[in-house]
Amino acid sequence: MAMPRKLKNMNLFNDGTSYLGVSKSVTLPALGRKMESYRGGGMNGPVKTDLGFSDDGLQLEWTLGGIDLTVLKQFSMVKADGVMLRFAGAYQQDDTGEVVAVEIVVRGRHETIEMGDASAGEDTEHSITTTCTYYKLTVNGEEVIEIDLLNFIEKVGGVDMLEAQRQALGI
Repeated sequence: MAMPRKLKNMNLFNDGTSYLGVSKSVTLPALGRKMESYRGGGMNGPVKTDLGFSDDGLQLEWTLGGIDLTVLKQFSMVKADGVMLRFAGAYQQDDTGEVVAVEIVVRGRHETIEMGDASAGEDTEHSITTTCTYYKLTVNGEEVIEIDLLNFIEKVGGVDMLEAQRQALGI
């Protein structure tokens, strides 16, 4: 019987600055496709056509304890890929003790910064939603997925999924 790999600890970095002890939670980006049903003559049922990424795009949601000036100074970032965040997670399998390093690097800009409730003598935190133009998932040093929306790059398991389309477009 095998046990699943569970997140045992994590850290978040904002443009290289560690949030160790400050980051409370991270909701990693959902990888979603925009699919549209198509049924033509001679087909016995619809087949979903892949039209790229979902309209929601890629978003990283994260929460910090207290207040953070770095995040606030990044608000209204002009460049679509102006902020780099890096999630580092240690996932451990309890039956073997094996630890797997998971790293997710995103670039984007903050869509919302929610300041939360301010009550004297109570815990304070603020949550940030960062909309991402770049995403890279690395597991134990192996690049699993890389998505660069601005540069029309999508690699999965080392396979360049958009290479033929770039060639057809002459880019």
